[in-house]
Amino acid sequence: MERNRASQFSHITQNGGGRPLISHEVIINLIANTATQAGLKIRAELDRGIYPIGLKITSAELTRLNLKLSNFHGH
Repeated sequence: MERNRASQFSHITQNGGGRPLISHEVIINLIANTATQAGLKIRAELDRGIYPIGLKITSAELTRLNLKLSNFHGH
């Protein structure tokens, strides 16, 4: 999955065309209009939810996430 995410964002940066990222709408449209030569298309929308900040995650909570390192950026 990490490899897919990295390949998505490499194409997003190529599509930027030097346009300034002046608003959330511009950023979302840039991401949403990205596709790879292999046919991967990206769907994006702005999440206007309000989320708490400053939450502390304990080591036990982090362990329960069952995260696995990938060979690609798995450090």
